[in-house]
Amino acid sequence: MIKLFDDCPGLRVSMVKPSAQRTLALTYRAHMRVPASSTPDTTPRSQTDGPRPTQAQRSARSRSALLESAARGLSRYGYGNLVLEDVAREAGYTRGALYHQFKDKEDLALAVIDWVNETWMREVGEPSRRESDPVAVLTVLARGHAVFCRRDIARVVMALRVEFSGQDHPVGRELERIVDGGVKNFARLITAGRKAGSIRPGPPARVVALAAMGALEGAVIGLAGQAPYDESLAARAVAGVVGFDLPSGRGGPGIAQLREKKP
Repeated sequence: MIKLFDDCPGLRVSMVKPSAQRTLALTYRAHMRVPASSTPDTTPRSQTDGPRPTQAQRSARSRSALLESAARGLSRYGYGNLVLEDVAREAGYTRGALYHQFKDKEDLALAVIDWVNETWMREVGEPSRRESDPVAVLTVLARGHAVFCRRDIARVVMALRVEFSGQDHPVGRELERIVDGGVKNFARLITAGRKAGSIRPGPPARVVALAAMGALEGAVIGLAGQAPYDESLAARAVAGVVGFDLPSGRGGPGIAQLREKKP
């Protein structure tokens, strides 16, 4: 038997294979190491590193990052040219992580549309509902939409509507459902404004609503990069098509001011 330990501290490893020598040396150093303090660290982990995120929190974080990355990709390159590996890389994840969250490109695109629509409702729709007058609501919607469209992610709906125009595709059908909801809302506000006398009579409300939404989309596209003028000019475009006079001042209350109003 090979004697490994002498009477003095140390290891005699000359007769041991090199790989075993390294292992024994590491074991010996760990055994002989003196701790910096003999008092154990009893500080709770929550007071040092903070609570570790749960699986649900990590999943939500990765999903949000992937959705935002996909929204930018769809707005820039469209559905047909979107590369899922690029989406995952830009978000800081692997392609496998993306497929863990979404079944395929179609599933991802539908999730992006839903996410963008929810964001629009929170940032634009909710502030507009704090107004009771139809003219004020339409003005806030127009201004808020212009501000919202300053970001790449906001142009997803516009880009995909053009790409899927005339196609019977799940993505195209979902887009039409969302747009149709917006047209109905505009038509309802136009009808209410005409009854109140704040909006002038004219063609059927739905026809005017379609024209107003088209004018609004055209304005924000043409005024890309022209902040802060895009906000007031978008409101003027809607007012001109619908047939109402903008409130005094900067064309009605701004979206930032309305976000600060309490319901």
